[in-house]
Amino acid sequence: MQAEQRNRRKVRQGIVLSAAMNKSIIVRIDRKIKHPLYNKPVMRSAKLYAHDESNNANIGDTVRIMETRPLSKLKRWRLVEVVERAK
Repeated sequence: MQAEQRNRRKVRQGIVLSAAMNKSIIVRIDRKIKHPLYNKPVMRSAKLYAHDESNNANIGDTVRIMETRPLSKLKRWRLVEVVERAK
């Protein structure tokens, strides 16, 4: 039953904007939506704070993060894996 609940958590993929904090990263999540009037695709982005226990991610890396319990005032996500390293 524990595994079933964990599977329902949100998972997002994004790019690391900042890794200056200890055990924390800021990830930009991009999504494309259709403009309600002009029907043109418009990019929207969100900045999410994520927990990085081993300080593994660096700026520019593509990472996968998962929703978790509140870890601090802003952190509600944790790093699952580094998908691709920055070049």
